[in-house]
Amino acid sequence: MNDLGYLVGAALALAAGTFAFRLAGPVLGSRITVSTRTTALLENASVVVLAALVCTTALTEDGTAAGIARPAGVLTAGVLYRFRAPLPAALVAAAATTAALRLAGVP
Repeated sequence: MNDLGYLVGAALALAAGTFAFRLAGPVLGSRITVSTRTTALLENASVVVLAALVCTTALTEDGTAAGIARPAGVLTAGVLYRFRAPLPAALVAAAATTAALRLAGVP
C-alpha cells in the first residue's frame, strides 16, 4: 500500500472513530446513570486537561524551555481575556507582545 493509501485509511479510521464517539452519547445516555459528583469531576477534568495543554504549549518548544517571549504573550492574552477583552483582540495583543519581545532579542 502506498502513502496515499495509508493516509486515506487513517482518515477513514479517524472518521469512523469520531462518528462512533458522537453516536455513543445519545445511544448510551439513556442507559447509563451518572452521579452528580462524577459529572462534576468530569467537567473539572476537561478544564485540567485544557490547562495542561496550554501550559505545555506555552512553556516548552521541542522538549526544552520556550524562553520568555512566548509565555509573556500567553500571559498578555490571559490578562486581557480575564478583563473581558474580545478574544481576537487578546490574541492579536499576545502575538504582538511575543513578536516585540523576540524583535528586541528576548528568547
